[in-house]
Amino acid sequence: MRTRLSQIISLALLSLAVGPEAYAADAVDLGSVNVSAAAGAYRPKEAAKGTASAIAPTQSSLLATQPQSVITREFIEKSVAPTGDYSAIVNIAPSLSGTAANGPGLSETKTTMRGFKDDQYNITFDGIPWGDTNNPAHHSTSFFPASVIGGAVVERGPGNASNLGFATFGGTINLFSKKPAQEMGYGFTTSFGTWNTRLYSAYYESGRLQNAGDATVQLNYNHLQSDGYLTGNTIKSDNYTVKVQKPLGDATLLTAFASFNDIKYTQNDNGNGPTLAQSAQFGKNYSLNDDPTSFNYTGFNYTTKKTDFAYLRLQSSWGAGWNTDNSLYTYAYDNQTISSTDPTGATAPGTKIGGVGNKDIPGIDKQNKYRVYGDMFKATKQLDAGLARVGIWLEKSDSDRHQYDLDLTKGNIRDPRETKPTPLQQPSVLFDQQSSVTTAQPFAEFEWAAGPGLTVTPGVKFVNITRSVDALINQTTRLPQNASTSYRTTLPFLTINQQLTPALAVYAQYAKGFQIPDLKSFYIANPSQNSSDPQKSTNYQLGIVGKSDRFTWDADLYQIDFTNKYVSNNLTGADAAFVNLGGVTYKGIEAQGTYVIGSGFSVYANGSVNQAKSAETGQTIANAPQMTAALGGLYGAGPWSASLIYKVTGSAHQTEYDATKPADYDYYKVQAYKNADLGVSYSIRNPFLGSKLLKLQLNVFNLLDKQDITSITAGKTRPFDQYLYQVPRSMQISAKADF
Repeated sequence: MRTRLSQIISLALLSLAVGPEAYAADAVDLGSVNVSAAAGAYRPKEAAKGTASAIAPTQSSLLATQPQSVITREFIEKSVAPTGDYSAIVNIAPSLSGTAANGPGLSETKTTMRGFKDDQYNITFDGIPWGDTNNPAHHSTSFFPASVIGGAVVERGPGNASNLGFATFGGTINLFSKKPAQEMGYGFTTSFGTWNTRLYSAYYESGRLQNAGDATVQLNYNHLQSDGYLTGNTIKSDNYTVKVQKPLGDATLLTAFASFNDIKYTQNDNGNGPTLAQSAQFGKNYSLNDDPTSFNYTGFNYTTKKTDFAYLRLQSSWGAGWNTDNSLYTYAYDNQTISSTDPTGATAPGTKIGGVGNKDIPGIDKQNKYRVYGDMFKATKQLDAGLARVGIWLEKSDSDRHQYDLDLTKGNIRDPRETKPTPLQQPSVLFDQQSSVTTAQPFAEFEWAAGPGLTVTPGVKFVNITRSVDALINQTTRLPQNASTSYRTTLPFLTINQQLTPALAVYAQYAKGFQIPDLKSFYIANPSQNSSDPQKSTNYQLGIVGKSDRFTWDADLYQIDFTNKYVSNNLTGADAAFVNLGGVTYKGIEAQGTYVIGSGFSVYANGSVNQAKSAETGQTIANAPQMTAALGGLYGAGPWSASLIYKVTGSAHQTEYDATKPADYDYYKVQAYKNADLGVSYSIRNPFLGSKLLKLQLNVFNLLDKQDITSITAGKTRPFDQYLYQVPRSMQISAKADF
């Protein structure tokens, strides 16, 4: 803890020391520098208190060029679990789905967007894309707890050429840090809930520091601890975050941000849930136990994760219409896991280290560790005809992954009888692999003011990615591997936004997205055989946005053609390769709206009808819900605030269609499941000891206590299929004091 605190304090002091002498607050003029991460990330300027734009849980901007859902900090504080993460925040949006199997924010959640799985869309923080390096998947609990997120914008599409990341394929979830307060303040939050859940959080806002050049400093500490809903699945995490902003002169803004996260889980590396037999005997929440002769023993299954995320951002206005924005960043992920190999009971105990008939428990020592460095540069020039934008994204990552066999019964020692093919005879190594990814992606676009209220934005992005592997023992082949492959493509973009009236706009988008090939494409003898063409998507989208004081609404239509699907050719040895074959067509309609009834009452609704079908079979792909819908009531008047949100996630197949399976193969289909969350708070002003505000809040999750199936994972045979269920009704009681 001391190390984390010293890092935060050092960064804060360093940032305050940078730059010239202090400037008065009223002397700061940043011109057209965009000091608020992105339009809509925080409450819109036009959103007067009590209007639909100020209240809406999700909404689109009148300047939108693709379907989006803007989610503000106000909604997060009112309706999202204090223990939550970004997945709990964005799940309210149309076409998004995902549940935490261990309770809100108590286990990782894989969110689905329009049927695109987690590694098929980007997630950014303050505009910086982040994710795993083997594929661009994400770990929802590992970087940013809800307490440090200032807002989110879900963009269902590739965006413009300046939208960056390794998976513009399906869209982007944009997360933003909290906006600095203009006045000094600090506060504390405590929260207690079901499963012995407790959270302690503290924040500090410096306000504008005139003696430090009008800098602002934000500090945040968040501690979470819980026994969790799943048996034996405890979690303990600590997050430390600092953000400093300082004007340099009258037209430059420096932002320094750093976040550190430590998590300890007790859980099996296979988190797919119990079998039907296990849930019948032990309950739907069965996971781990206290039996040291079992694969599911708590002492054999634990994980530690340490992450950090930091950036320096310099935004400058140079005059004559020129502006620049540069972000230099780094982030890291370090997952160290000890786990047994089969929690379902399909495999009998016994390791190779013991004699014939031994009952020792086999396990693994798994590491996934990487460090990423990058820089994002954008320059804009305001012209009479519109706004020109050019830039480049540069990034380099280095990964170190391994998996070793263990005999857990004998004290987590490596199994010396688990040998490798010649010439390597290093025992117990399933793989020991280093890899790297480098990318350079220059782009250019022009926001052409084509007529009254009409903006037309063509653009182009050039993608150049090189993935390299240098493995002592490679995954799957268990042979040495030293290989490199480059992927290149050109992506065109065209968006249109027409302001029909000050309160009504329409937009259209044509855009190409892409997804970096998975590292598993290197798990063959000769990766040079692979196709060098990444997976691509072609997006066609139309939408309309309307806003008034009492009603904010939008709707859109989309069709996405996914081509160049990256699949194995099913050959072996030197002929094995990954090739581009077929794809998926996605279609749908989405809408969201908030209406102010009056006297503090509002209603909210959203919905989507989604279709995702294979180009080869015409069948719906796996894990693609056929619809989503939400209905909510909101209240805010005087000291009282409340929200009740009811969401339905439609049915979804859990495995890909296979014509060779029996006629009743539809048992791998999860039916629609429903969830209702209630939040009620009461605020007291100036209650005690100089405090400005005391807020008491009750959140009840899954109010109707549903426990339907949310996921099925096929096992070795049908009796060993694994099931996850809705977490039953739970609650959290919170108190927040602001000073």
